[in-house]
Amino acid sequence: MQHTSFKGRVFMTYPTKAIYKWLLNDFVRVTSITDNSADGNTNSILYTDADLNDSLDRIETIDYHSTIEVDGIRFTAYHAGHVLGAAMFFVEMGGLKFLFTGDYSREEDRHLSCAEVPPTRPDLLITESTFGTATHVPRIERETSLTQVIHSTLQNGGKCLLPVFALGRAQEILLILDEYWQEHTDLQNFPIFYASDLAKKCMAVYQRYINMMNDNIRKRFTETNHNPFHFKYIKNITNIEKLDDLNPCVIIASPGMLQNGISRKVLERWSPDPRNSLIMTGYSVEGTMAKNILTEPNEIPSITDPDLMIPRRINIEEISFAAHVDYEQNSEFIELVNPKTIVLVHGESNPMGRLKSALLSKYQKLKNTEEEVQVYNPRNGSKLSLEFKGIKVVKVMGQLATALPKDGEVVNGVLVQKNFDLNLLKVEDLREFSGLTTTVVKQRQTLRCNANKHLVNWQFTQMFGYVNVKVDIDQEYTFEVMGSVLITLNEHDGLVNVEWQSGMVEDTIADSSIAILMSCDSSPASVKISSQQHDHDHHNHNHNEAPESEETPIKEEPEDVKMEIDEETNPTIKQEKLPSDDVGDDEPKKQVLELHADYREPTRLKRVCELLKVQFGDSFSSFPEENRGSIKIGNTTVKIDYTDFKVSCANPKAALKGRVEGVLSRTLDLVAPLSHN
Repeated sequence: MQHTSFKGRVFMTYPTKAIYKWLLNDFVRVTSITDNSADGNTNSILYTDADLNDSLDRIETIDYHSTIEVDGIRFTAYHAGHVLGAAMFFVEMGGLKFLFTGDYSREEDRHLSCAEVPPTRPDLLITESTFGTATHVPRIERETSLTQVIHSTLQNGGKCLLPVFALGRAQEILLILDEYWQEHTDLQNFPIFYASDLAKKCMAVYQRYINMMNDNIRKRFTETNHNPFHFKYIKNITNIEKLDDLNPCVIIASPGMLQNGISRKVLERWSPDPRNSLIMTGYSVEGTMAKNILTEPNEIPSITDPDLMIPRRINIEEISFAAHVDYEQNSEFIELVNPKTIVLVHGESNPMGRLKSALLSKYQKLKNTEEEVQVYNPRNGSKLSLEFKGIKVVKVMGQLATALPKDGEVVNGVLVQKNFDLNLLKVEDLREFSGLTTTVVKQRQTLRCNANKHLVNWQFTQMFGYVNVKVDIDQEYTFEVMGSVLITLNEHDGLVNVEWQSGMVEDTIADSSIAILMSCDSSPASVKISSQQHDHDHHNHNHNEAPESEETPIKEEPEDVKMEIDEETNPTIKQEKLPSDDVGDDEPKKQVLELHADYREPTRLKRVCELLKVQFGDSFSSFPEENRGSIKIGNTTVKIDYTDFKVSCANPKAALKGRVEGVLSRTLDLVAPLSHN
């Protein structure tokens, strides 16, 4: 928290935070890292007491079985059974569920409950593999062996040393010995010392959190009104120099690895006497004195002077009380949790590898099936990439959630992803439900166009199939393209305003519209159909000369002559005499250009029916007066609704229905490309 870039939140159970300061403060004193740099050997610690004090304010406490959510990550704490306050965490993140056990125990002892099995199956289980495939001796047998070794050692005039960690198994062993001394009066003259600087402080935590232990110890406390951790036959000492060990006694001392501290000093003092016993009760890490002395060497080095060797004649016994699962317990727990993928951590490479092989053998029958279980044992520092397939659930909120959509109805809204949650909302609900705001960007482009409104309308209908005329008065002409772009033409000054609301589709339509307007009065098709009749004074001009305007003149026709050019697909040119009474017969006539592609509903329907008739022949029947048509092949009939061109069939899975839908879709594109309908 203090020496890295980590800026997140920190959660602990109440007992864990209570012992956090004392336990890690002890860790500062008893551990060190040797820097074998070129400058020489120097010792440095990972962090200081000041770092620990500063970190306390960042720790938040949680209860077992309470679910916390942080930035879309939800996690729930469950009893792990390792030490007081230990928890395993069930985490849900982006649809993925995984359980991280940490150190855990499935064996209920005198004061702790065993690890719980979460009610929900995880996709991934990250579990410890400390003991690999080893099997523990049953708890009752371990306790019997422990008390027998201690009893016989004391009766033979020897002393017993039990190296332990500051909390956890130490409290369990103290409960065992205090109860054993209570039952054996011949031992009550032999003192039991608990030698640890943390003893008094950690014991206060145990005395306080009786309610977070198992039923056995809570019942005992309730019935006797006596706190089990107020020991009768155990004394605490913090200074080895004040220890009176001339007579037989038992010392439970930390640290458990015998690297330094009180336990190491007592070991060196008692090691030469064969009447004494060293009982290793916990897990021993490679490279430590605790691991080395299990090989029963003849000599051990002094902690103060490594060159000074001390004879080792003390009796050595290993009776493990480590609160970690063995193979049977781990395998059973994995089976109950039933994960899809297993990742093994916290173990030496060989035991971990054997555990992986044992698990793969156990689940061999599921290989190459949907229930296949994958097992991984990654090395420290390596990156493990796993792929999981899941379903993303979108929560509909706000106005969209007021009514369920009907069958086949499409729900439109804004999809908001916050952390790992997906919500579908209306734009109007964004601020209330997501805290987001919306901004509308409206764009306007002004350009010059010399074409008249009829020519502009014709060009746009050729491109888009249909335009929605909003205003058509005097010299102002306004129309809408594809429901997105609004175009206003002022024929008086030849300026055109193009307005649209920014968007990927809208911007594309606007770009196309501007391109049409910029070339509207100069394209070959426009020049051909926009020719205006010259006035009477120009009739005798040489037609080989360039006209004053850019438009190509055409020969004048009689005033009541109308020139029709393919009424189905091309513009219509009509000539009419100007209605003004002030204009004589010799005055120029006005051309009214009805320039538009005919995409009216009746015309479209007629073309659709013709194309369906070509495709399906006599199987197609049309009933325009009823706004419907039908296609019957064999016993299958498909109906077409002309109002929305929806296709229906008694058998929704009929192949004919799919074929008609495909043909109709292409047909509609042909008769009115890019149109709304």
